[in-house]
Amino acid sequence: MKRFYKSVTVEETPDGFRFLLDCKPVLTPARQSLILPTRPLAEAIAEEWSAQKEEMLPITMPLTRLANTVLDGGRTTREDVIGALLRFGENDLLSYRAEAPAELAQRQRHWDAYLDWAADRHGARLAVTCGIGHIEQSGETLAALRRAVSDRSDFDLAALHILASITGSLVLGLAVLDARLTPLEAFALSRLDDAYQAEKWGIDREAEQRAERLAVEMGHAAELARLSRA
Repeated sequence: MKRFYKSVTVEETPDGFRFLLDCKPVLTPARQSLILPTRPLAEAIAEEWSAQKEEMLPITMPLTRLANTVLDGGRTTREDVIGALLRFGENDLLSYRAEAPAELAQRQRHWDAYLDWAADRHGARLAVTCGIGHIEQSGETLAALRRAVSDRSDFDLAALHILASITGSLVLGLAVLDARLTPLEAFALSRLDDAYQAEKWGIDREAEQRAERLAVEMGHAAELARLSRA
């Protein structure tokens, strides 16, 4: 798409902040007003549009894409998003440990600190098992996880869904949103098994490139959440 505007500005409205192209408000793909909760988020998205050259590249506008997703879909499917997040909690990556090799099992003990954090911060003590057989989480734990996510904003929920989907862990996603972990730290923790296999058998370049893209996506999600609360 060719760039069709000259100026990009941000203004405050009674409902929040929006940015304008040539003094005209921007709409989402579903034709809703692109109203954002904070000025920092509006300014960051405006910067994505300002940075476009003669040929616009949507891939360089990740915050715009994520904000559109929240405004066009997240608010109408809030309970669905919460339900999906709780399913990650029910089957959290950090609950499933390797019995062998011993070196990998030892590395997975790094996850214990974040299970302890989830118990202390959110009252959610997840059970742990060895192997891939399903382990039931207690009703108290699941209720605590629901409390941890249900009061989040639509922007937080959208970001958390991306974080949990990529890592396979609601606990790691919550730790990123609560600034207990950086996105890259959480991503590395979620890939202990992959890293171990790469050390033993060599790097799969295609898988490595995919991992790099996922790490970047986690960073964008965390930034969306941070700026929406700034």
